[in-house]
Order: sequence, then structure tokens, then C-alpha cells
Amino acid sequence: MSDNSIIAAVDLGSNSFRLQVARVVEGSLFPLDSLKETVRLGAGLDAQGRLSEAAIAELVAALARFGERLAGLPPQCVRAVATNTFRVARNSAQFLPLAEAALGFPIEIIAGREEARLIYIGAAHSLPSTRERRLVVDIGGGSTELIIGSQYRSFRTESLQLGCVGWSMRYFPDGVITRERLETAELAARGAFLPLVPDFHTSEWQRAIGTSGTARSLADILELNDLSPWVSLGQAWPPCAKKC
Repeated sequence: MSDNSIIAAVDLGSNSFRLQVARVVEGSLFPLDSLKETVRLGAGLDAQGRLSEAAIAELVAALARFGERLAGLPPQCVRAVATNTFRVARNSAQFLPLAEAALGFPIEIIAGREEARLIYIGAAHSLPSTRERRLVVDIGGGSTELIIGSQYRSFRTESLQLGCVGWSMRYFPDGVITRERLETAELAARGAFLPLVPDFHTSEWQRAIGTSGTARSLADILELNDLSPWVSLGQAWPPCAKKC
């Protein structure tokens, strides 16, 4: 990428869509613009795993707004990736062309482990360049990614079909949280993570990093209740959330 080029990254998650625009100056990125659309796309999946017409209309409208900001940029300067909901929706072949037309650029549906790799790179660029081994956990709307790495290299990546939107729809469909429901949701989450314990055991890393808006929200709740010494990592490109 040549110096002074403007580049953009589009992340189409199951909870929100994000657009980051930056300028390349002497090999470094300088943020120019950041847009976010909270679409909760994962909540638009029906019992057959198809994205509803209403959800498709909302995603197309959101991407059209992104497309206005990206208009005029060369195709090689824009990368748009879609994650869990695009991966699992049975009618993705129907709405993907509509999404690409609204955005004005191709959209790449990435696998869970590729999503994990990209998450780690984003987190690593907002952290000190030390040789410690880090566990990065990203709780998304439709999936959760776990990565162990050091500096800018990831050693182990995993993606689970477990996210804040999907879990909320499954265990709290009416928005009511009771002790019994919470215990059921926690037990199910523990069961999903149990097979990963050997590979992601505490003996394999020295520091845990939480990314995404869900990590920020959890950290804020704990801090407000004096339950955690978590410290903000500050704004990054792309943003990284909290350290514990």
C-alpha cells in the first residue's frame, strides 16, 4: 500500500457492523473515521436458520450508509469481512448479493479461525510488544473466539458457536433474567468451553485480554461494583476492549 493511501476495514458481526477508515503514513495507520451500526443481525435468524426479510432490509440499509462513506475508494483499499451470522444463515446466497450491492464492495465470509486470527492481530497492535503469551477472548454476537499468541503471532485459535445475541435469544427470549435461567445458561456455556480447557489452560498463557463491546460492558459492570481491577487498553485500530 502506497504512502498516504486511504484504506478501510468493514467488520460485519452478528451484533454490530463497524467501519474503520485510516490513512497510511510512513507505514503507520492514522484513523480518519469510525462508524458503527448496531443491527443485532443474529437475532434475525428464524428457527430454520434463515435470516428474516426484516433483518435483511436492516443490514442492507446499514451497509448503504457505509457505502456512502466508502464511495470513491479503490477496491484494493477496502476489505469487508462477515462473520458468524453470514456463516450459518441458510439463505446467505440470497442476501449476500444485496449486501454487496449496498456496500459497493465484495464481502468475504470468513471462517471462525480466520476471524480469531484477525482478532488477535487487532488486539496485539494495542498492547505492549512483549514476549509474554496472551490469551485473547472475543465474545461476539454469534460466536466466541479464543486465541493464544505472543507479540503479533497467534499459536492457537478456536471459534465457538456461542455469542451474546444467540445465548440471549436461547435462554432469555423474553428478556427476563431469573436465577434459574442464568444458571442454565452458565451451565451450557461451561459445557461448550470444557473441551477447550486442555489447549487453553492457564499454564499456556501469562495474561488474558478481553476484546469487543461485550468485554467492555462486563468490565464496566465489575468496575462500577468494585469487583475488578480491570484497566482500559484505550482506543486502538481496530479497537480492543479490556485487560484483566
